[in-house]
Amino acid sequence: MGLDFSGRVAIVTGAGGGLGREHALALAARGCKVLVNDLGGAVDGSGGSVSAAQAVVEEIRAAGGEAIANGASVTDFESVQAMVAQAVDAWGRVDVLVNNAGILRDKSFAKMELADFRLVLEVHLMGAVHCTKAVWPLMTSQKYGRVVMTSSSSGLYGNFGQANYGAAKLALVGLMQTLAIEGERHNVRVNCLAPTAATRMTEDLFPPDMLAAFGPAAVVPAMLVLAGETAPTRTVLCAGAGGFEAAHITLTRGAYIGTAGNADELLAQRLAEVTDRSGEAVPHSGSEQGTNEMRLARAG
Repeated sequence: MGLDFSGRVAIVTGAGGGLGREHALALAARGCKVLVNDLGGAVDGSGGSVSAAQAVVEEIRAAGGEAIANGASVTDFESVQAMVAQAVDAWGRVDVLVNNAGILRDKSFAKMELADFRLVLEVHLMGAVHCTKAVWPLMTSQKYGRVVMTSSSSGLYGNFGQANYGAAKLALVGLMQTLAIEGERHNVRVNCLAPTAATRMTEDLFPPDMLAAFGPAAVVPAMLVLAGETAPTRTVLCAGAGGFEAAHITLTRGAYIGTAGNADELLAQRLAEVTDRSGEAVPHSGSEQGTNEMRLARAG
């Protein structure tokens, strides 16, 4: 069966269908008790019903697992706190949080309403903030926690018509970077998953002959690794159709330009040297940028 989650308790948001459903089913099949959260709304976030979450709960129970349903909106912190309390009341702890809930409001930036930009940020970014904030005291006090943020290639690399979605998804990587540092001494590990999967949000983007290959179940192994006992931390795993990659935010070695009045002209002339990726590194913290610039200044 693979990785063992026996005795663990997980909350999976947006788990009424697609990726979230597959995450919840896989965790439960490996012994995890799962709170299945889903607002039950449309792809654009409108509407709502707990029936989608309840249907997944029934699937888990029919297979012999333990699960409960929750219909909270991740945009409402008080509802999220009640959701976490529901899991604790049922099982006494929360070990795994998979921040998967999301919506789409795609349009080119020129045509996008600011309300649609804000709502996507509220669901993807603040939804993950709310859920993580609600479980953080539990995880740090019990000295164990695994948090998986759902990022996206649209955030990592951009995608036409998804300025709101891309901004939210890359923001989750920044959230991961700091939370992983703060959680390390408490054995709380925080990672990001960047899936490529054909779900109701994305299935129109795939050619018909590739729909089966890019089913959401193919992404699940990456989630299980990021949520498991031996999980890494501060890792961005990309997954789709059986392929797995890691994404990194790197820092080039750079060049010393100085601070003279013509520094702008010199930088423009030497920009290719500054952006040369040979010898680039993955910083362990934000201070390493300043450390590198100090090295350049001393050498200059």
